[in-house]
Amino acid sequence: MAADARGLSLTGSDEAVTAYDQAIDHLIRFQSEVVDAAAAAVAADPGCVMARVLGAYLALMSTEEHAVAGAVDALDGLRSDRQDLAMQSRERAHLAAAERWIAGDMAQAGDLIGQISIEYPRDLLALAVGHQIDFFTGDAANLRDRIGRALDGWHGDDPQLGFVHGMYAFGLEESNLYQQSEEFGRAAVERNPDDVWGIHAVVHTYEMAGRVPDGVRFMRSREADWQTGNFLNVHNSWHYALYLLQGGDTDGALAVYDRIIHHADSQDSALELLDGSALLWRMHLEGTPVGNRWAPLATAWARILTPGFYPFNDMHAVMSFIGNGELDRAEALARALDEKVSRPVPSSTGWEMTAAVGAHVCQGLVHFGRGEYDSAIARLLPGRTRLHRFGGSHAQRDAVERTLLEAAIRAGRHELAAALVSERLSVRECNSYAWSKRAWLRNAAGDQTGAASAMARARELAGQIQAAAG
Repeated sequence: MAADARGLSLTGSDEAVTAYDQAIDHLIRFQSEVVDAAAAAVAADPGCVMARVLGAYLALMSTEEHAVAGAVDALDGLRSDRQDLAMQSRERAHLAAAERWIAGDMAQAGDLIGQISIEYPRDLLALAVGHQIDFFTGDAANLRDRIGRALDGWHGDDPQLGFVHGMYAFGLEESNLYQQSEEFGRAAVERNPDDVWGIHAVVHTYEMAGRVPDGVRFMRSREADWQTGNFLNVHNSWHYALYLLQGGDTDGALAVYDRIIHHADSQDSALELLDGSALLWRMHLEGTPVGNRWAPLATAWARILTPGFYPFNDMHAVMSFIGNGELDRAEALARALDEKVSRPVPSSTGWEMTAAVGAHVCQGLVHFGRGEYDSAIARLLPGRTRLHRFGGSHAQRDAVERTLLEAAIRAGRHELAAALVSERLSVRECNSYAWSKRAWLRNAAGDQTGAASAMARARELAGQIQAAAG
């Protein structure tokens, strides 16, 4: 019986297990080589169940409906009587989880994988994939505690422990435990400079704690570690562009967009289109011209999107359609989501997320695009406390919060807008965006002194970011 690098037994030839271990090493580094290494493991021994399951998970983590067929192909034949008899219990559990996800129940798949992690805390595939499911479903508590429950199964000199700590750091950040997150994240990155998820956790922490200059300096000091050679370079670049926006450097943010986030050679995967749409939408809300950058995003979303499969994607597609001036297409997508909600599929995580949050948010965005700001508020305001239920991070879902705030300003609902700004500044005083909105509101109220003071603070904070960016 073979064993992987973490001492867990699995079926497969020595050659297949070696390739599987290489694949896991690439997976935790978000490196594209994971695809070839997983394929090499299957080629070496088609009976290597864990390699086959890994291939299925890779397809499913794309969050695109058309990729489900690839997951089905990856598992083809594993349920034969002969194969089932040869499988170990852990492998059967992984197969059951992948099959639930293929069937549309991502939440249940995450629960099944969580059970694997309890019994086998050193199953790094279970931790990594379960962690991503928690991210996709916006489950902040489990994003943290799934990893926390497994930590006792790892020893201090384990070469892959740092990557586990990097995951834990992100869960801590999404649970608003910023000091602990920074400690775990920075330690993880010191241990493995190419831990781009650990870098990502630290970047989130600085964003949410209002320490943007520290975040800029951190990212600049580690550019060689995160900018190239990994799947996460686009997303981390998006974070850097957000930092620049808070410093008032829209040209710099657009330069990052053109160089890394979206360009002629982009693969147009959903996870990358999210970042492109989210960045341009923030500029759209502020009336910042972005040239012809919306059109390629809108075209790509129209090509790959399946409404209601993963509503976090739907929201960003609606943003791109509105940004590109295609209100009819945005309205059609919102109607498709309403129709999907009208046909309940309780075992579908996509349906549940669409019904709970996605359809309402997309309708709110459409109202905003039409200039129907009171209607946008009516859609977006009631569901604020459950936004997490359709996935993403606090930083990503802030696009909805900004849309609500801008709708309140444009609707003349200044008391609501002031309350939303106060809420922001109470949590993160060092937020140039919030101070600029307070300045606008004070000016609209005729409080010139208050407006000048708020704008001075906004400029001071922006200047600190600009200085950090050099």
